[in-house]
Amino acid sequence: MSNPVLVEVTRGNLVESRHRGLVIAVDSEGRTIFSLGDTDSGVFPRSACKAMQALPLMESGAADAYGFGNKELALACSSHSGEPEHVALATKMLAAAGRDVTALECGAHWSSDQKTLIGQARSMGAPSALHNNCSGKHAGFICACCHSGTEVKGYIGYDHPLQQEIRGAMESLTGAILGRDNCGVDGCSIPTYAVPLKGLAHGFAKMATGVGLGPERARASKRLIEACMAEPFYVAGTRRGCTRLMETAPRRIFAKTGAEGVFCAAIPEKGIAIAVKCEDGATRAAEAMVTATLARFFRDEPGVHAALMAQANHTMKNWNGIPVGDVRVTEAFAA
Repeated sequence: MSNPVLVEVTRGNLVESRHRGLVIAVDSEGRTIFSLGDTDSGVFPRSACKAMQALPLMESGAADAYGFGNKELALACSSHSGEPEHVALATKMLAAAGRDVTALECGAHWSSDQKTLIGQARSMGAPSALHNNCSGKHAGFICACCHSGTEVKGYIGYDHPLQQEIRGAMESLTGAILGRDNCGVDGCSIPTYAVPLKGLAHGFAKMATGVGLGPERARASKRLIEACMAEPFYVAGTRRGCTRLMETAPRRIFAKTGAEGVFCAAIPEKGIAIAVKCEDGATRAAEAMVTATLARFFRDEPGVHAALMAQANHTMKNWNGIPVGDVRVTEAFAA
């Protein structure tokens, strides 16, 4: 099946680039409400599923034991920009469990925020693992291990008890069978699994509504989703897509990006969850796809709908501030 062109990028009066993709929105029972493309195909969620990976932090009791609030839980679900606030909070989370940066096994890279990056380059010789966009998630992993008495060293490994627990949680949420055959290694070195896009969306619908989950997992899921919606800056950062989407309808939209053009979102009050994959891995196109899909479910609220569509369809400017073209979703979203 050939996936449809869902986003076009223009320059002048011509289409310069076209992005194919697959999109699905489901309700709490997993019933398809809207779909485009082959949504049964497997995709690597990458960082889009971090809220699922944070469940052991909640279910182990570690989050409560260490006094974590919305900011810490949002950071545990984040792909943050490595801004000072993110680094400080990851440091604090580790300290709560008596650990420091040396326990992190995610690797190091510079901040993705240009202003922050310039400051880092001026003030330090090299970034640490705390600056890694996944340091909050990994801090959560370490806290879960410390609280439960599980060996921390090697927590990124496929056979580590924590990763086995995460694998089981994701199987339960998505309905997919996860194993070495559909496993890859993520950028932060933990296992990542290819799952059907529809299953990924259904997993987030369960987390957002609690439907189909046991009481403990429903409580943990609700807490994580609500924390992300309450503290969108700690999920991503300044000018980031996830943060902007959640700020558009405060405490009503959950949104989380993943590498290679994956994006997941949910509207808990409507019992709807969304998953998208841009076939060529382009983030700008995936952001347009998920935003236009979210807008469908706010048609009865003109202000929110217009704000979302303005993000889905937007003008590009060059370094001199001159408009050069547009990113726009195709008519496929009008169906």
